[in-house]
Amino acid sequence: MKLDAYKKVTGIVTLRMLRQLAKHLKGAKVVHVNSTRQGGGVAEILSWLIPLKRDLGIDASWEVIEGDEPFFALTKIFHNALQGNPIDASPAALRAYEETSESNAARLRPLLEEADFVFIHDPQPARLILHCPNRKGRWFWRCHIDASRPHRPIWKYLAPVVQRYDASVFSMVQFAQPVNHPQFLIAPSIDPLSEKNCDLPQEEIGLALESFSLDPARPILTQISRFDRFKDPLGVIAAYRLVKQFMPVQLVLAGGGASDDPEGEAVLSEVRQSAANDPDIHILLLPGDAHRTINALQRGSDIVIQKSLKEGFGLTVTEGLWKGKPVIGGDVGGIKLQVIPHHTGYLVHTPEGAAHWIRYLLQHRPLREAMGRKGREFVRENFLLSRHLREYLTLMMGFKLGMTDRLMAG
Repeated sequence: MKLDAYKKVTGIVTLRMLRQLAKHLKGAKVVHVNSTRQGGGVAEILSWLIPLKRDLGIDASWEVIEGDEPFFALTKIFHNALQGNPIDASPAALRAYEETSESNAARLRPLLEEADFVFIHDPQPARLILHCPNRKGRWFWRCHIDASRPHRPIWKYLAPVVQRYDASVFSMVQFAQPVNHPQFLIAPSIDPLSEKNCDLPQEEIGLALESFSLDPARPILTQISRFDRFKDPLGVIAAYRLVKQFMPVQLVLAGGGASDDPEGEAVLSEVRQSAANDPDIHILLLPGDAHRTINALQRGSDIVIQKSLKEGFGLTVTEGLWKGKPVIGGDVGGIKLQVIPHHTGYLVHTPEGAAHWIRYLLQHRPLREAMGRKGREFVRENFLLSRHLREYLTLMMGFKLGMTDRLMAG
């Protein structure tokens, strides 16, 4: 995708500004490293970020670390522990993590050490920095997780590694941890022209609903997310059941797995058991490339739900708002940046709270439509890729020109 394709969405002035910023970085070698090419918001962001950086004349690339099941089981522990789950890792698991990090570094070292800027996403590849002693450029640890109250033993293990970086990047100020280097805030964003977010003909939306036996004449509630306990799919089912006592609603729980999430199968089994063969609960395990299907499901829904118990940012909330739907979300993480109570949706803590606001919105269609319009414009102003790309460019330009060093010295 070329940057000019976004002209109608972002405006020509925004694109000119991005090109002006990128002039300072022309030819710079930039490497992003994460743990999977499919599944989750990080992979989605990198799938558009890298091509647009290249279109701006930056030599950008995207690498993925390789690991076995024990490695990703351990990094899942890291993920959950950073979000506050009191879970520990065994010495043997930590040794396996360290050995896998070292083997990945051996494969990636030439590229990483020659790069001008390296962005390491989340804990999985964090230790790569320890095995690149001759690094030429600036290294950034990009944490997409709500690390505001981490399980201390795990953070104590990871903190000395994070301290090695030139800077950290978090999605919200509340997520940050005390470290000995500069910290920056870059909120995630969506690609409005991607298959998951582009406009769809009504006929395609109708066919998608029909293919999953959804009745467009009855209200549809949808949560799109990986099958993860922190997404609280069981709480969503509980809210649906409370609403169904009064209204003939349908519930869609749609998502897929990711190669770095070994818990997905167990959670999916729990969800299916909780649904108990209710014909109005549609549990959809979608492939990683089912972007237009997800788009159609969100557009065909009356309300989008993201009842997370913990959340990094919540791009599914952004997607729902962009499609003109009010969102009922957990009062956590980046959802709080997006769901403005009584304007773009409602924040909740319990299934009972979610059920209350679902009933209220279903009974007030004009309010739903007004919230949908506000939500779409809120995303246009704050959470599209143009803003996200601008902040990445500004961060790199600041380090290249020495602005950050002078700021810290002053």
